[in-house]
Amino acid sequence: MDRETRLKRLRFRAWHRGTKEADLLIGGFFDARSAGWSDTEITLVEELLEEQDVDIMAWAIGTAVPPERYVGSIVAALKTLNYVPIAE
Repeated sequence: MDRETRLKRLRFRAWHRGTKEADLLIGGFFDARSAGWSDTEITLVEELLEEQDVDIMAWAIGTAVPPERYVGSIVAALKTLNYVPIAE
């Protein structure tokens, strides 16, 4: 499958997680970061999206340690949380 198709499928999966909180966190992360991902990072995100939302959210806010395979640029970017819209 080509890169554009992979990213479209990932975007849908990122924004349709099941809860509004997970959609905002994971979907917002995807929208903010996906343009710069390498093919290796896209593959890693595909694997990440197979994980449970509560686990991904815990890794993002730092209340749980992610598995070693996710440690690196993806989880570091996920932890910044500057992509989550906050109403003032």
